[in-house]
Amino acid sequence: MASDLTKVELHCELNNAAHNTNEISTKRLIVRRGQPFLLTCHASHMFNLTPDALEFTVQTGPEPSEALGTKSVFGISHNHPTKKSWDAKVEETSQTSVTLAITSPADASIGEYTLSVKTNSYMKEGLSVGSFIVLFNPWCVDDWVHLPNEHERQEYVLNEQGILYMGTNGYIDSLAWDFGQFEDDIIDICLKILDVNPKCMRNAAEDFSARCNSIYVSRVVSAMINSADDRGVLEGRWGSNFYGGVSPLHWNGSVDILRQWRNRSCQPVKYGQCWVFAAVMCTVLRCLGIPCRVVTNFESAHDTDGNLTIDDYFADYGVKPKESHDSVWNFHVWVEGWMRRPDLSKESVYDGWQVLDPTPQELSDGVHCCGPAPVKALLMGHTDLKYDMPFIFAEVNGDRITWLVGADGSKKKILSDTVSVGQNISTKGVGNDDRSNITSNYKHPEGTGKERQIFKEAVSRGNKLREKKPDPALPAPDISFKIEEQSKPIKGKDIDLTLVLHSDHPRSCNFLIHINAQAMLYTGSVDSNIWSEEKQVQLLPNKELKIPFQIPFSKYSDHVQGNNSIKVTAVATDEENSDAVYLAERNIVPENPPFKITVTGSAVYCREMMAEIIFENPLSVTLNDCSMSLTGSGLLTRTVESSFNSLGPGLRVRMHIPFIPYKVGQRLLVADFDCDLFRDIKSSCHVDVKYY
Repeated sequence: MASDLTKVELHCELNNAAHNTNEISTKRLIVRRGQPFLLTCHASHMFNLTPDALEFTVQTGPEPSEALGTKSVFGISHNHPTKKSWDAKVEETSQTSVTLAITSPADASIGEYTLSVKTNSYMKEGLSVGSFIVLFNPWCVDDWVHLPNEHERQEYVLNEQGILYMGTNGYIDSLAWDFGQFEDDIIDICLKILDVNPKCMRNAAEDFSARCNSIYVSRVVSAMINSADDRGVLEGRWGSNFYGGVSPLHWNGSVDILRQWRNRSCQPVKYGQCWVFAAVMCTVLRCLGIPCRVVTNFESAHDTDGNLTIDDYFADYGVKPKESHDSVWNFHVWVEGWMRRPDLSKESVYDGWQVLDPTPQELSDGVHCCGPAPVKALLMGHTDLKYDMPFIFAEVNGDRITWLVGADGSKKKILSDTVSVGQNISTKGVGNDDRSNITSNYKHPEGTGKERQIFKEAVSRGNKLREKKPDPALPAPDISFKIEEQSKPIKGKDIDLTLVLHSDHPRSCNFLIHINAQAMLYTGSVDSNIWSEEKQVQLLPNKELKIPFQIPFSKYSDHVQGNNSIKVTAVATDEENSDAVYLAERNIVPENPPFKITVTGSAVYCREMMAEIIFENPLSVTLNDCSMSLTGSGLLTRTVESSFNSLGPGLRVRMHIPFIPYKVGQRLLVADFDCDLFRDIKSSCHVDVKYY
């Protein structure tokens, strides 16, 4: 018998607005699970449409199965349906149409579904209505990703712009980032990421079924953002050679990266480092509906042997040699995803923010991924839980031992540090551009008995940790030794520093001091030696001695690019007591010169505006290989790039770039200036687009 249906309206614009997906599209149906959406069935003649005779079939993935939860056949519900099944309720009827509210289970698999409708039991095939997409739903109390606070949902799900934090603990810098999760093709790219993951390649039916689980999906995404084991989005490279790709600092947002991955048949984009991996993962999770934020940990430890202790080595002449597989990064960036953890506890003990790290560092169950690890468990030292808890705990709260390596290879422990690892753990504030310090979410205040108690708890619980014996206490030094800045370091100028020694010793001390400056990658690895100097001084009893010194720009200009910092170290040896050795160190990040981006014209939907970018060369030398780029989701449909050969000393470049906003709301323009001496300097400005 032929179908009586003539068409089915999906009400895309109305439904997507109700489901907070209208920023993605108003032309295709995109809904969130556990929340009803409307469709209207139209019949060819009066009285031909009987609602109770309607039968719907939804299915996703290959070999859809009701047993696996990837297929459901259902009709009109007159009673309260179970939360585990799809259902339809009549909202409105007329002589030739019926409008229904369709609700998916709050634990339905996310992804693209097909929908068909039968009007009676005699039909062998239902009328194909088309496809629609189901996403996680932070607005639904029964969804594991439910986030109760609306302001936080606006920030961690719907905000397409963000701020990443970089630099060092003493020089926290902010970087505007365009997540762009609602650009119209990003949802398809995100689903493609899931479809090419190795688990889906091995058993697609099981993988599509498991996509009901935010824990599973977030772990898959963590693995797929890097390309270490699979057809992942980004290839990582650390160092200063980015041949065959672009410097990680060049990226202004996630959209270009994800599109490039898709357009190149899922070949990895070159190159990423931790903040790029994390920012792209944040885009994917927000797009799929998992609340997400980007988090930076300063003085972040990388513990390779699982003992929660980081061994750091210095040569007796002040240079940092390559002795240890452990390291302390100036900063490290990961994400937190919001979800429940019923796999760890029947109570809600470990629900909430979960650490997820897509940067390929250590293996997790044989794959380069990390997390989800509950932040609440880190605070309690519960390192015996899933996933990767000991590694993440060490990142934020490991102990640090500093060793001095003599010319003969001998090693002497000169410093035991329980407080410096894990500083200023930061994320963007909710609804503002302020930096929010969330260190207290991860650990108790350093130096307190509670913090030491939790550290011991972490050591005892870790499945792969060996019991750590307490290190013998070092005697309190009677000489204090530190490096201070005389003024804020500016890239392009000499760096003026002071070595300050203070004595509580009863006798005069004659010191031989080795001062060294090395270019350091942000991961704690030595990139190159820059400068060194040797001094002999006498420190009088109960006195302070200040020794000024200078690192010339000519010495560091070719070495400090991108995220490189300058590690300045001074090793002082008492010439009368060779066992008395003192170390001072300081990480220096010279500040880039500013450049400015502004907009002119009214910020009105579909009306042309103008961006103006100005950069002035502050140096006495010419800048070569100059380029400028501009990015902004909702403002520019693609990145605009321009290059020019050189910019002479003191000269200014001014660029005007027209654009037409195609989305309303708070938007962000991000500009990047690059040249041979200043690599990928950023500037940004907000644009609040109105309809009129």
